[in-house]
Amino acid sequence: MKMLLSILEINSGTTRRSSLQVALPVVTIFAASFFIASATSQARDVIHKGYVVVVPLRGEVSPSLLMFLRRAEKAAEGSGASAMIFEMDTYGGRLDAAADIVNALNRITIPTYTFINSNAGSAGAIIALATQHIYMAPVSAIGAAAPILPTGEDLPPTAREKTISYWSALIRSSAARNAHNPDIGEAFMNKDKEVKIGDRLIHPKGTLLTLNAQEAIERINGKPLLADGIADSIVDLTQKAGLKGEIVSLNPSGFEHLAFWITTLAPLLLLGGIIGAYLEFKIPGASLPGIISAICFALFFLGHYLAGLAGWEVVALFAVGMVLVLIEILFFAHSTIVFGVVGVFLMLASLLWAMIDRYPGETFFPKGRMLAVPLLNLFIAIVAAVLVIAILARFLPRTSLYRRFALMTSNPRGPSLAGAPHKFATTLSLTPGTQGTAITILRPSGKARFADHVVDVVTEGEFIAPQTPITVMQTDGMRVVVKRTTQV
Repeated sequence: MKMLLSILEINSGTTRRSSLQVALPVVTIFAASFFIASATSQARDVIHKGYVVVVPLRGEVSPSLLMFLRRAEKAAEGSGASAMIFEMDTYGGRLDAAADIVNALNRITIPTYTFINSNAGSAGAIIALATQHIYMAPVSAIGAAAPILPTGEDLPPTAREKTISYWSALIRSSAARNAHNPDIGEAFMNKDKEVKIGDRLIHPKGTLLTLNAQEAIERINGKPLLADGIADSIVDLTQKAGLKGEIVSLNPSGFEHLAFWITTLAPLLLLGGIIGAYLEFKIPGASLPGIISAICFALFFLGHYLAGLAGWEVVALFAVGMVLVLIEILFFAHSTIVFGVVGVFLMLASLLWAMIDRYPGETFFPKGRMLAVPLLNLFIAIVAAVLVIAILARFLPRTSLYRRFALMTSNPRGPSLAGAPHKFATTLSLTPGTQGTAITILRPSGKARFADHVVDVVTEGEFIAPQTPITVMQTDGMRVVVKRTTQV
């Protein structure tokens, strides 16, 4: 934990930055947090207890569609909606995205309906089977879910056999869970599947099954083949299904593609945020790294909020942790680490919490895959940040950029030759081996006294406490490099 605190430590002895410089990154994060909180709050505002929520599932089945659906699902359940209707018109899309959508739909605890208006082809058919009730427009169709390559070509024989085997099992289990005939679902994907109900042959081998509305509602042995009925519209569906609540529609925010990429790049955003914070507090007078850090963290929370993973409470927890760390740095840097430890813990907890995909009704403490992926992302970001910071701590003080900022910092009151070490070297022969005393903390830059004069100095990366004997290693223009005096 001390290592994490050192990442955020300010050179308080030598860096008295203005309030604006210290507060700018914090203000940026709070402003971004406010945007995050308001950007997608509309869903929760328009849904009330007992409402029927209509969610459009149109166009290609893709990861961004998953982001929108998951966000809508959590908003509906969290607001106490009585049912969800998915208005579908799609020819299909990515199977991996369809699998994730099926898993999300099978988590819903309120009644779910699919209104096929007008197509539920390929991946759309698989998604429809993951809802409890299916209604179809008078002119509509469902089926033909054979896997193909992105180019439109058939899969190679071995890959096709493996894919159909896996997806047939997934479709059967999803259909059975939602009281649909699993043989119908499998026949959508596997042309070698024969469908019989009793002695009646519904579909022979040799072709993929596709049903129109009239075929899907046919009743056999008192039960519809697939669909509960035909509906002309969403309103007609609610009347036939006996849904009494007020109808409200949710639509994609336009940020779902952004949410997909942000959640995918979560480790890189965390890495950028940590490295930016380190550079902000280690380069005196620089504010750009802090702004970059704030932007990285804000994008991280924004993406996870849009994806339906994080909420306002996660951003608030991160902000509280940041405030505690700043209190530690600005007021208790030399006495206690309690505020800093608690603050870092809260910040890490908020980052982890933001990545956990928790659905309404699930246990508060995550487990299994729900926790494994967020932990892996956070671990990768922290390990990468530690490695990069170790490299920066060793080489950053030697760069001209750091020296330029280090020598721009303010001097303590009293006589000083800071900014004119060449005069100091001439009058007191400041050469390698000259000894003095640190009068501020050198982290790694600070003030040192040689005879009766004060001068800006810098170490090669080590921290040196006040009143510690130091020795000049070299002078290089405006730069005086020192090290701790070796005791014999």
